[in-house]
Amino acid sequence: MISRVFKAFAYRDFRIMWFGACTSSIGTLMQTFAQAWMVLQLTKSPFLLGLDSFLGSIPIVLFSLVGGVFADRTERQKLLLGSQFVQMACAFLLAGLFAGGLTHIWPVLTLSFIVGTAQSFGGPAYSALIPTLVKSEDLPNAIALNSIQFNVARVLGPSVGGVALVSLGAAWCFGLNGISFVAVIISLLIIRPQFVPSKSRESVLTSMKEGIQFIRNQATMEALIVLAFMMTLLAFPLLVFLPVFAKDVFHGGPDLFTIFLVCSGLGSICGALTVAALGKHKRMGLLVLLMLFALGVLIAGFSLSRNFVLSCVLIFFAGAMLLAVFTSITSLVQLIAPDNMRGRVISVYNVAFRGGLPVGSLVVGALIKQFTAPVVLAWNGVLLTVLALYFLLVHRKVATL
Repeated sequence: MISRVFKAFAYRDFRIMWFGACTSSIGTLMQTFAQAWMVLQLTKSPFLLGLDSFLGSIPIVLFSLVGGVFADRTERQKLLLGSQFVQMACAFLLAGLFAGGLTHIWPVLTLSFIVGTAQSFGGPAYSALIPTLVKSEDLPNAIALNSIQFNVARVLGPSVGGVALVSLGAAWCFGLNGISFVAVIISLLIIRPQFVPSKSRESVLTSMKEGIQFIRNQATMEALIVLAFMMTLLAFPLLVFLPVFAKDVFHGGPDLFTIFLVCSGLGSICGALTVAALGKHKRMGLLVLLMLFALGVLIAGFSLSRNFVLSCVLIFFAGAMLLAVFTSITSLVQLIAPDNMRGRVISVYNVAFRGGLPVGSLVVGALIKQFTAPVVLAWNGVLLTVLALYFLLVHRKVATL
């Protein structure tokens, strides 16, 4: 059983990339934690907290399609290295700004946009690189394990970040994130992928059209992309606005916010381990939709709960369902996409998946001002259950996968 869960670790390059990415993700989540709390402290505005998340994610929508084209015509390692260096520089710059006593929000918002732009080119390259490190039959397992590294970071990042923020200050969170990029940079210099994209003289626009046409010819791929967008639109704002629940609903501080994040991260690890153990199996699509329905129920329950212990339990299982749904949808998309189209297909998927987050963050942030966080997030949970029922009962292409 254990060997089946960690099967992709048998591949040397995947192991190296996993540990490098995990170290970097821990640093990134430290920064995300500190940045969310500092934005809320600096501005006292849930709307500006949502705006910061929006500016960090909207470049994925604007530039990922171009990033996907480059991922299919250049060495993905070089593209990723450029992305890592830009993000490292932004982390060190934030550290310097907060160490100097930053009092304005606009530098934070600007750097969020720059980091998001770097990720819009690095994301498709990274997603396209992972399948070239393992055999196709082990791809769902590799994707699940890759999700685990991010969620290990979701547990360790906020935990270490919470200690650093309280005892050392926000600047240390950003500085340590900058240092963490060294690990992924080293791993990118060591690995040797099985597939290297061939150079192309086609225009970027032509290559982009080819990727979109491939998706349009795959009816199930279109449904998966729509599902990914709607899931992030409705589910991910729960994580963005956890500081609001910690501060305004439960009247706590960074420690309580950390506990919520750790509970969610632990649940996500459990969800990813379950998906890794299942691997590639029949009726993956049906299971995705059932888990999506459960996710909606859990989000609504957390939003309405006023019991701290119950809320921790609900956010744990919500984290498990969220990660399991995300990992399974990503696996289905990767299994459909061929190597030479993977960067472009993943870039469209990333636009949908990441595109829902900035829109959801901005809309939810505005609605919270009028209706409070518990009411808005509870309705998001209800809409998720309706979405799952629609794909289960009406539009059944995903359910048949």
